[in-house]
Amino acid sequence: MAAEPIWLAVETGGTKLLARLVQGERLVGELRRETSTPQAAIADLIAFVGGVRVAGAGIAAFGPVVVDPAAANYGEVLATPKPGWRGANLRAALAGALGVPVAVDTDVNCAARAEAAIGAGRGCAGVAYVTVRTGIGAGLAMADGQGGWRTLTGAMHPEMGHVPVRRMEGDDLASRCPFHADCVEGLAAGPAVRARIGDGDLAAHPAAFAAVADYLGQFFATLVLAWSPHRIVAGGGVMTVPGLRAAAGGRMAAALGGYGVGAVALTPDFVVAPVLEHAGLEGALLLARGASGA
Repeated sequence: MAAEPIWLAVETGGTKLLARLVQGERLVGELRRETSTPQAAIADLIAFVGGVRVAGAGIAAFGPVVVDPAAANYGEVLATPKPGWRGANLRAALAGALGVPVAVDTDVNCAARAEAAIGAGRGCAGVAYVTVRTGIGAGLAMADGQGGWRTLTGAMHPEMGHVPVRRMEGDDLASRCPFHADCVEGLAAGPAVRARIGDGDLAAHPAAFAAVADYLGQFFATLVLAWSPHRIVAGGGVMTVPGLRAAAGGRMAAALGGYGVGAVALTPDFVVAPVLEHAGLEGALLLARGASGA
């Protein structure tokens, strides 16, 4: 009997590079490195794989990144604040070095895919995944009708952290986004939280807590109106603040104002916590299996 194929899953992040080799349901090996240069990342991954013959690979990548498989520069990182990464193409380098199909999607799209398939979104046909940490991102996974999942992409991929929100009265915090004065990332992501309270506990600062919950609630309402997901899985370091997820859900309901399409969002289990510890990496594994038609 032929041995089961081995798959490579990779997640690139602002601070860390994660990779796994998986055969069936068995973990063959795991790599953790600090994110440095693309050249170092490629070298680390090739050394990690070593002489193992993999059947395919999937990458959950930070953006902006080209995710259109038909594009000549599929997998290329575009303008990014991460030094040295603009123009890098980890997908093309791995495909060339390993000689196997390599697929890439955004980290949040991969996380959405994984939470929909095996995590907090199981049983739902459309799952939005939100992460609130140094930045804010969101991805959408939808059942493809054939037992698999597809994610939302277009000319590029969604950058939902930059949708505008209406400021609460009296909130004059300067946005932490260098591009937008009133986007949800600039007013409610980790750097904005630190600007509001320093290194303290957000839950102990009622005014700051209310502002962050309101902006996240507006953001969730935008996802409901634009994407109509069956569930929002909201994770990331900021979302671990006690009571914040529920408060944001309440502000989401208020922002929807009783409008009809928001009815599904009023159920108690609509905004939930992630189940998977490394949802992006799990989604990259699903991508790897799909890259070769498995």
